[in-house]
Amino acid sequence: MPEQLGFRHKVVTGAADHPALVLLHGTGGDEEDLLPVGELLDDEASLLGVRGQVLEGGSPRFFRRIAEGVFDEADLIFRTRELADFVAQARDAYQLNGRLVAVGYSNGANIAASTLFLRPGLFSGAILFRAMVPFQPSTLEQFGIPRDVDLRGLPVFLAAGRNDPLIPADNTERLAELLRAAGARVTLEWFTSGHALSRAELSLAHVWYHEDFLGNGESQSVPV
Repeated sequence: MPEQLGFRHKVVTGAADHPALVLLHGTGGDEEDLLPVGELLDDEASLLGVRGQVLEGGSPRFFRRIAEGVFDEADLIFRTRELADFVAQARDAYQLNGRLVAVGYSNGANIAASTLFLRPGLFSGAILFRAMVPFQPSTLEQFGIPRDVDLRGLPVFLAAGRNDPLIPADNTERLAELLRAAGARVTLEWFTSGHALSRAELSLAHVWYHEDFLGNGESQSVPV
């Protein structure tokens, strides 16, 4: 079945009544990179780790870039649609809970953000570590994509590093603004870290997932 669906991926089956977490790695990662993060967020959830199909110097990515921080927007749109189709197929093939949560880091967070805009309704929530604005609104018009996407009520957790050398703070703020303008319920948290993930933000993401996304109000911060 993995070969038939296209993307190389890893599935960990969890409780049927828990959301399924779609795990999207950063540049150079693979389908198993974020499995520990998924287990930390919800140790009863099903996990779908996906490997990007684009290679940059031998390192897997989810879409091409022209330079650091400069995306090939045409390829991003094509790859976003390709990934969204795969996630929908995998959800049905593995009988995953229909409540899907995108969990992405860096390059994976960027294509997850792109998917929120291009395929609204696929994900019920998103946790994005080190995400950037995927494309400008004018790009959508260029490709004949409606700009007035409806993300009303969609819960999104953004985690950004104050000392991140790759992502300017105003870019992160702009992404939060675009998501909010579409109606998403955005939580933006800043940390004193760089581009790498910190223990503090993983712990806070766990709290957000249980208290805000699941809404059970029972979570405490956890050591990681």
